[in-house]
Amino acid sequence: MVDFKDPQHLKKFSRFYQHAINEIDSGIHVIDEHGKTIIYNQKMMEIEAMHVEDVINKNLRDVFMFYEDQESTLLQALFEGKTTKNKKQTYYNNKGQEITTINNTHPIIENGKTIGAIEIAKDITKLEKLLRENSSINGQTYYTFDLIIGESSPLKDVIDQAKRATRTSSSVLIVGETGTGKELFAQSIHHGSDRSDKPFISQNCAAIPESLIEGLLFGTKKGAFTGATERPGLFEQANHGTLLLDEVNSLSVNLQAKLLRVIQEKSLRRVGDTKDTQVDVRIIATINEDPYQAIEAGRLRNDLYYRLSVVSLHIPPLRKRKEDIPLLVNAFINKFNRKFQMAVRKIDEEIFRLFYQYDWPGNVRELEHVIEGAMNLITDEDRIEYTHLPSHFRNKTQFKVEIPEMFQMTERKSDYRPFTKPLKEQLEEFEEFYIQKVLKQHHNNVTQAAKQLGLSRQSLQYRIKKFQ
Repeated sequence: MVDFKDPQHLKKFSRFYQHAINEIDSGIHVIDEHGKTIIYNQKMMEIEAMHVEDVINKNLRDVFMFYEDQESTLLQALFEGKTTKNKKQTYYNNKGQEITTINNTHPIIENGKTIGAIEIAKDITKLEKLLRENSSINGQTYYTFDLIIGESSPLKDVIDQAKRATRTSSSVLIVGETGTGKELFAQSIHHGSDRSDKPFISQNCAAIPESLIEGLLFGTKKGAFTGATERPGLFEQANHGTLLLDEVNSLSVNLQAKLLRVIQEKSLRRVGDTKDTQVDVRIIATINEDPYQAIEAGRLRNDLYYRLSVVSLHIPPLRKRKEDIPLLVNAFINKFNRKFQMAVRKIDEEIFRLFYQYDWPGNVRELEHVIEGAMNLITDEDRIEYTHLPSHFRNKTQFKVEIPEMFQMTERKSDYRPFTKPLKEQLEEFEEFYIQKVLKQHHNNVTQAAKQLGLSRQSLQYRIKKFQ
């Protein structure tokens, strides 16, 4: 028992109590008999995007705004003695941001008198936003095969396979690393099929919590929880069209089983419903890892894999189609010229050489970001130079300098050329050659060249003068 008369015991209890409520994975909000907040835990701060100082000891109506036809469930509990369970409530914080929660609210009664109220809340703001956004999608696609940039054999082969997949409604599994353009292929398949005038709906399965994804995919039945509305899920919204499930391997095994059932039986059951609804949806799924490794690791059910991979497309990474880099660079320059109202014409040839040397772990998306970053650093120039490249990219790449023939070593006796100069003189010749190349790469910008050479500006200027 806590001795509330002992200040030390009371202080210790307060610390433990504060730690305990902040560890609870639900929002907790308590008001006193005047409607002022006296308890506001860490989770509630995250849900409502507010600091404790914004709320504590302040009247609820002074901090939050509710719809005209709605009253705060906390204030209803306080003034009407009303208990609510699993009730959806939408309101606004002090920054005007919309918040949606599912609440359990109770009056706090002592000796027959209401002295406060407590609310325990679960956040569904993201779910509401996603449902609203997906409800407004009109099914228009933005990409077609004509917009896929590249002439390399690996890319042409996969485009040809994808075009053949437009003739049927079979499921398609697109395998490719992050940034290779998997959604571009998915939209192109939809646009080229006889479903092109029907909805195309895309959802990244890794972007939302598991607790929300089932209602988002399959919809909700009115009365599933207090305040729940009759809401179609993504399958129903995509009916007669195409549903893209991006990063399908991020779904839980339990949800993968439900997804498999819907694909096989072409029917679904909304959350909270008792009857099935028929759907006609073409499924295109993407995965950013080897599917067999995902199956071995338990991230992908093998029966779902076989159902999805009726048609399998493997999008090549950029490092395996580097001959497409010039086409991609020109396309991105044109894109950002229009966007930024610029007139950049080209990129230095030496940067192309650097691009060919680099392995592009972020693939086409990384290349696009590098070009966008470079064009943000251009002022009046009409071409992208090495100094315009984003610093993070320059830090993880470097030029490979071509060694002149006189310095190249060979093991073939017939090619052997004797070295007759003293070591110091030979080293000075190579130093001069190397400095010339680096200066040329930086268009005689001494500061940038010194940085790459690991010299001070003064030290490089001394060497330039010396070799001149």
